[in-house]
Amino acid sequence: MKLGSFIPAALFALLASTLACSSAFCRVLVVDDDKADCPAASFTKIQDAVNAASPGDIIRVCKGTYVEQVSVHIPLTIAAENGAVLMPSGMQSNTTSLFNAAPLAVALLVSDATDVTIHGLIVDGSNNGISGCAPDLFGIAFQNASGTVRRTTVRNFKLVGANLIGCQSGSGIFVESGGGQLSSVTLETNSIHDFQKNGITANEVGTSVLIRANTVTGVGPTIGAAQNGIQIGFGAAGAIRNNTVSNNVWSPCTAVATCAAVATNILVTQSDGVSISGNVVAVGQVGIFVDGNSATVANNDTSADSVFDGIRLQGSDNISRANTVVNAAEAGIYLDGNNNVIRNNTITEASVGILKTTTSSGTLIQGNSIFDSIITVQDPPSINLAKLIKPVR
Repeated sequence: MKLGSFIPAALFALLASTLACSSAFCRVLVVDDDKADCPAASFTKIQDAVNAASPGDIIRVCKGTYVEQVSVHIPLTIAAENGAVLMPSGMQSNTTSLFNAAPLAVALLVSDATDVTIHGLIVDGSNNGISGCAPDLFGIAFQNASGTVRRTTVRNFKLVGANLIGCQSGSGIFVESGGGQLSSVTLETNSIHDFQKNGITANEVGTSVLIRANTVTGVGPTIGAAQNGIQIGFGAAGAIRNNTVSNNVWSPCTAVATCAAVATNILVTQSDGVSISGNVVAVGQVGIFVDGNSATVANNDTSADSVFDGIRLQGSDNISRANTVVNAAEAGIYLDGNNNVIRNNTITEASVGILKTTTSSGTLIQGNSIFDSIITVQDPPSINLAKLIKPVR
């Protein structure tokens, strides 16, 4: 039977432009929490529809509030209509970290499956009910799984209570691989905000992500967890393109010499070959921080970075090209490593335009335009800021 015969005309028009079945035959399973918007729905819970689905099926989630955690283990599409909200209450641990087996509580978990698409859903952690630093709280997680998250909002994944604000928990989207398995995930045009720790995180060898055209907004100055807007780390690979990332500031960090932790808008840590391009990054302590090798940082706009730098490269064979940096406290671009290329960047208002550590060698600095910076290029003693970042793992 053909796809069109299963799908109402209005929904088919939407799906045809954005989604596709993973097989020649697929069903549409309709979910409505109260059957007010979709009276013919067969399910009132998303998990019940997932359990009834076959590989390649589409789950249509009608407007409503779905108070549940959802786990997906087969290829399928969750296509939410406007106003469909997944808002679990009293969340419980439903998986463990593939790195250290720590318990995780995830609102929407995708594991050991390929070709899973999540489209148009609001995932809201307001009622998560987690009362301690563990289990670690996440909105959406892909573990040894592949697929796409598109046009989805992930919000309010933070712990409630003054005694919990320092917990390194509460993140929007998490992609992780383990045991020699692979995860390949595209995250695009999503909105992630009001998280406690990280907006988007991709970790471990075997993980590959395309993080494109998302808006990731931290909570602003906080004395709690040091936030990272987007993180790729610990052997994960990928590209971070055309995102808007802002408002990741750890308030106790006020001076280079005394800062005990640092917040970043974009962080690459212990991963090589990551591409970071076309992003707009504002209001952080480091706009773009690469603690790795062979990264390309190109055509980004960074601004309003307090204490530290617009772009900070700690590693070798990195390229910073055609970026625009405005108003960076320590340096427009900070460089510590060998055989790096700093070319055709524009820096306006930084204490130092380009800081290159005295231990760096083989550096090419060429064609950069530096304005309103008393010192254009300086070689300072090396300060390893990587020990101060607080990544999720």
